[in-house]
Amino acid sequence: MMWIALESEEQLTAIKSRSFEQPVVIFKHSTRCSTSSMVKSRLERSEVPKGFDFYYLDLIRYRSVSNRIAEMFGVEHESPQVLVIRDGKCVYDESHMAIRMEELTEMS
Repeated sequence: MMWIALESEEQLTAIKSRSFEQPVVIFKHSTRCSTSSMVKSRLERSEVPKGFDFYYLDLIRYRSVSNRIAEMFGVEHESPQVLVIRDGKCVYDESHMAIRMEELTEMS
């Protein structure tokens, strides 16, 4: 798993643009939550679908970015949370133990 660090609100504009070329996954992770750590580990042990960019957001450290994601893509904040962005829109979001790489693979 090759995570791309998501650390600024400016990156969200690039993510939105990139999503017109290929799907982009944003994983919102709480470094203080054992469930979030377990989900992150499960994702990292899974086979990664081809043709996706995977962004990792430490939402404790970059809370303003997390808030902007919720606003920009019209999704309620949860943690952990995964979003799939395609054609500038959030086409899939899931949270907690329901996050599975298999679901993301179906989005390809």
